[in-house]
Amino acid sequence: MEKKTDVKVSTLRWKILRQALLRHPCPPNPDGQTQMGIKHISRRASHGFNLIPSRLLDEPQTNNCLGSGDARVCYTLPVHGAPQLFLSQRVDNHAHLSDFEICNRYNIDNTGLICNWPSEEVLAYYCLSHRDLFRSKKVIELGSGYGLAGFVIAAVTEASEVVISDGNPQVVNYTESNIAINSGAFGNTVVKSMMLHWNQEETFNIANTFDVIVASDCTFFKDFHKDLAHVIKLLLSNAGSSEAILVSPKRGDSLDLFLEIVKENGQHFSVTENYDAEIWKRHERLMNEDKDSWPSYEKDHCYPLLIRITL
Repeated sequence: MEKKTDVKVSTLRWKILRQALLRHPCPPNPDGQTQMGIKHISRRASHGFNLIPSRLLDEPQTNNCLGSGDARVCYTLPVHGAPQLFLSQRVDNHAHLSDFEICNRYNIDNTGLICNWPSEEVLAYYCLSHRDLFRSKKVIELGSGYGLAGFVIAAVTEASEVVISDGNPQVVNYTESNIAINSGAFGNTVVKSMMLHWNQEETFNIANTFDVIVASDCTFFKDFHKDLAHVIKLLLSNAGSSEAILVSPKRGDSLDLFLEIVKENGQHFSVTENYDAEIWKRHERLMNEDKDSWPSYEKDHCYPLLIRITL
């Protein structure tokens, strides 16, 4: 009888969930084909678009194949004279029960702790390539995760102030630590961390404050669309040419539904597909000759569009 080699996608997704929840050591001889299948259907990308060189400085101690602990990642910004950035990040490949408790308590998701997502790297690179947009401006990053884009803006754009915000208190703790680690890289730019829920009422003290809002891949969860659109309108300054700069994949109808709410709120927006020559080149390479480096890469789910929102 011929050995069956195909594994159902649903089975592979359950294996991903099992790996995330269990801390048992991996079997000594895992099914290689199954592992390859998991890699293919998982949306998590280890390398992304490889726009900003990075290397792991501190290899965490691991007790099993799932990994544990924190590590420092060094980002070398591809701009002459730019400082290196050192970001401590959690490198667990499994979830903690406390993660779910915090998500339930604060009505948030846990994706910011998993890794620096590809859209965050794209946003950081775009900000790096358009530094003049931020000079002397007050900037806030929403849903920052580890905040690579916020740290890049703080380090190279001469912004007057950069606030790196997230609704997850665990993420904010990492941000505070990383601000201290990189304090010498910011020049005269004031850099702060902030715990910010998009639906919280206690935002009157920062309303009408920011010249530029940035965010990456924050339109995925449809339940948060109204709150995100609201907080963007609330935080943007009414003076001058303030704007929100978002990068986000379409992800089915998710982005379109978010933009419908933006329009209903009386805000204006533009969507650009090809907004940077280098980013577009990497995208085309992933779609064609470099498929093996990101097996699950699909334009709809992975390539971030540029959205600019004004009042």
